[in-house]
Amino acid sequence: MTSPPILKSQLDDVSAGERDYKEVLARFWRDFSAAVAETADLRIGEVLGKIDDFLAPHLYPARADGADPRVCPTCGSGRLHLKTARSGGAFIGCGNYPECRYTRPIAGDAESVASDGRILGRDDQGNEISLRAGRFGPYVQRGEATEAQPKPDRASLPKGWSPDTLTLDRALALLSLPRLIGPHPEDGQPVEAAIGRYGPFVKHGPVYANIADVEEVFTIGMNRAMEVLAQKAARPGRGGAPAAPLKSLGAHPDGGDVQVMPGRYGPYVKWEKVNATLPKELTPESVTLEEALVLIVDKAAKGGKGGRKTAARKPATKKPAAGKAAPKKAVARKPARKA
Repeated sequence: MTSPPILKSQLDDVSAGERDYKEVLARFWRDFSAAVAETADLRIGEVLGKIDDFLAPHLYPARADGADPRVCPTCGSGRLHLKTARSGGAFIGCGNYPECRYTRPIAGDAESVASDGRILGRDDQGNEISLRAGRFGPYVQRGEATEAQPKPDRASLPKGWSPDTLTLDRALALLSLPRLIGPHPEDGQPVEAAIGRYGPFVKHGPVYANIADVEEVFTIGMNRAMEVLAQKAARPGRGGAPAAPLKSLGAHPDGGDVQVMPGRYGPYVKWEKVNATLPKELTPESVTLEEALVLIVDKAAKGGKGGRKTAARKPATKKPAAGKAAPKKAVARKPARKA
């Protein structure tokens, strides 16, 4: 088949009027048809083999130490080949697959290792820990899918973690999440740290509290977890779990508990639907029931929860008892005119 430089030179001759374009096209089509005919009956693997051989000088550049550039750098015995992925792309992989999962991109050099299929090592039970490329980014996996365990343990790499520098210890730490911090000091329920769709967080029952640094997931202790959960309670998110009271002051004379609650603009006293903000001189720890009742009365007088005065309701009209007619309203009579 005519090489691109020769074909370009021939086309330049056609432009200069020194060569007949029909002759150039006929020669090109003859060589092209012959090349296509050679692969017409080949399977995909055979086609890849021919392309692999043709591009070998570019795909497997010579190594500085003079070693065979097509020897797998991971297992040392397999040979590298051009392969296709299910997504339609192509990559360089070891011929000893699945025993060896070495892969690298076509554009990478012979020493680079791609994310997909890189073996990081084994855990204490001998399960293989591998780094893979998924639809939503790189992830680590423990072992392989089997009939007994169709979904092996997996964990996505957090934002900021590079697949190229991932170690076995880091992968095992990811696969160990959620991490148990310990029992909550008040109710004994487990407090855990993990990484979710919206980043790292601390969990206690139905309450999820975000933390800024992903590395803290692996080191956070109970004191710090209590602080994060308390901050979450002080600013409950929209649709989140209701905030827990900071303190219970006792029963209201008319019934119902009086509580001190955390609020977005500071702590407040709550009784039924009346919320009264604590003044600066009172703290949640020092406020008493008597002081809270005064605040509640003042707030209710100003309109209750929203601080608006509510319109006075008309007293309900009593209905007459069954069998008795309603009393007729007295009609004022005009005084009679004098003659």
